[in-house]
Amino acid sequence: MSDESSETNQTNQTLSNLMQEDRTFDPPTELAENANVTQATFDEAAEDRLAFWAKAAERLDWAEPFDEVLDWSNPPFAKWFVGGKLNAAYNCVDRHVEAGLGDRVAFHWEGEPVDDKRTITYADLKDEVCRAANALTDLGVQKGDRVAIYMPMIPETAVAMLACARLGAIHTVVFGGFSSDALASRVLDCEASVIVTSDGGYRRGAPSALKPAVDEAVAKVAEERDDLVKKVLVVKRTGEDVAWNDDLDVWWHDVVDSASPAHECEFFDSEHPLYVMYTSGTTGKPKGILHTTGGYLVGTSWTHWAVFDLKPETDVYWCTADVGWVTGHSYMVYGPLANATTQVMYEGTPDSPEKGRWWQIIEEYGVTIFYTAPTAIRSFMKQGREIPDQRDLSSLRLLGSVGEPINPEAYMWYREVIGAERCPVVDTWWQTETGQIMISPLPGVTAGKPGSAMAPIPGVVAAVVNDEGKEVGNGQGGYLVLKEPWPAMLRTLWGDDERFKETYWSRFEDTYFAGDGAKLDDDGAIWLLGRVDDVMNVSGHRLSTTEIESALVSHPKVAEAAVVGAKDEDTGQAVCAFVILRESAGDGGKDIVEELRNHVRKEIGAIAKPRQIMVVPELPKTRSGKIMRRLLKDVAENREVGDVTTLADSTVMDLISDGMGGKSGDE
Repeated sequence: MSDESSETNQTNQTLSNLMQEDRTFDPPTELAENANVTQATFDEAAEDRLAFWAKAAERLDWAEPFDEVLDWSNPPFAKWFVGGKLNAAYNCVDRHVEAGLGDRVAFHWEGEPVDDKRTITYADLKDEVCRAANALTDLGVQKGDRVAIYMPMIPETAVAMLACARLGAIHTVVFGGFSSDALASRVLDCEASVIVTSDGGYRRGAPSALKPAVDEAVAKVAEERDDLVKKVLVVKRTGEDVAWNDDLDVWWHDVVDSASPAHECEFFDSEHPLYVMYTSGTTGKPKGILHTTGGYLVGTSWTHWAVFDLKPETDVYWCTADVGWVTGHSYMVYGPLANATTQVMYEGTPDSPEKGRWWQIIEEYGVTIFYTAPTAIRSFMKQGREIPDQRDLSSLRLLGSVGEPINPEAYMWYREVIGAERCPVVDTWWQTETGQIMISPLPGVTAGKPGSAMAPIPGVVAAVVNDEGKEVGNGQGGYLVLKEPWPAMLRTLWGDDERFKETYWSRFEDTYFAGDGAKLDDDGAIWLLGRVDDVMNVSGHRLSTTEIESALVSHPKVAEAAVVGAKDEDTGQAVCAFVILRESAGDGGKDIVEELRNHVRKEIGAIAKPRQIMVVPELPKTRSGKIMRRLLKDVAENREVGDVTTLADSTVMDLISDGMGGKSGDE
């Protein structure tokens, strides 16, 4: 008992040590010598933050110049680049064609069926966006109207977004994996009058229908607002039979392909709304995050150029995110296109028709910059390095991570196996709400540490604070906050200013609370711990699920882990873990659970030793790769599993629930 008490007393120090990484990787010499961003950039931003962002705004074309960088007279409601006028679509397409870059490839599009591909130049993209804008105008769409987009990963999705931006219409892209209920609630909330969709998309080689969900959503919307949805514009992608309403439904090829490629765009106020993106996974009414035009485009274009050290003349960039999420908006559509980037867009999954599909695409197109999620990286770790080793990945020069904190073991695998130890890894932290990357290494300046997002980018003021809102010192943890406004910040929640203030600005005075926990290591580098909701209280000790997951994945037999806190009569909460073993580990053997529990005890301390560990074949993930921990918590607390409609594979929860009575290591 005394040994247990001694270990418990040391837990907090041990947790801090986990967030202290001895391995650091300096920027490659050649990259540093030619980097877009240098230490002088940090100095410039620190000296005059607003002048720094004004200079960043010069990267765009303004029809009318702004006369004030930031109006913060009515916090938390910001206005950036006040008085300026611009058009997002013009900045993403037209100006590049006018500059003689019409022949540059905008998208190498790879369909999910092999050999289904298209090459789209900036000139092609301009013509298609103009045709779509003319067609939407003919369908009655005007400035300020809302258009819902419910599409697979096909070029027409980006075209529809840009066409809306061209017209000053506000798009809300709804992830194609969401249910008809989710689509209906978003259409109702923002009062969308037009829905753009397709008959379906492809998933693992087979057609996956979308139009039926739209039909269901339209019917549900009509129960409350029968005057709301005027038209449904449908792309023919799979060719499957779909129900058709001649009064409502219109084929894309009938109205867009025949429209004129000539369209004079209007220029809008910098604060004109660009899009609404709804957050998911929470209870109650969805939150509509509102982003406006000028600040968002400045923030996304500058960070894309700076964080990825973009050289648009030579780089081929690939962000694997679905366009239905904010990463697809900021770092597949608006940021890269504003920078005249050549990029890859892929419809399918990373393991169909073969496990090495992504590496084959990188080899084929000579991808130089690759941006993906830690969950994808860990799934590749599970498969083993033999698969990527079969491909030539020597074109890669920079790797990025997004979506959640990356554990050190996944970081090292990514760097060593995919990056051949020569590619810096930029571990980026940002949110739907921030619109742009906020914390990240800059590859020409910042050394990288496995697992740490390192420091705020130039022009961003972030801090880690305690419960009283005071900044903590090195080696301490607390809450991540943003202390000054930034260009791509959300402006409000659609139709709900009070909820905006309460959700993001009420915890700490005049400060944006991100909802994430964080720690500073002994060097002052920032380590993200995940959502504050993912911090467990075990016998009075605050334990981060991320830290325990990292400890589990550091075991050589574990490919991936998810940890949740479950109610416990004795300790308040107990640690429950779900692990996927590496393929090389087989089934792990009959003693694997106890081996892993003791491994966590050794790495962190007795207090963090999981009450339960379940070996599972898969974890519940959305199609964007996020682990749905709330569903695992339902299982751990023996409740009925909640809504699974956003999962890529809902049957995963059946397998997990069925197996809970088995190999779990209950104590």
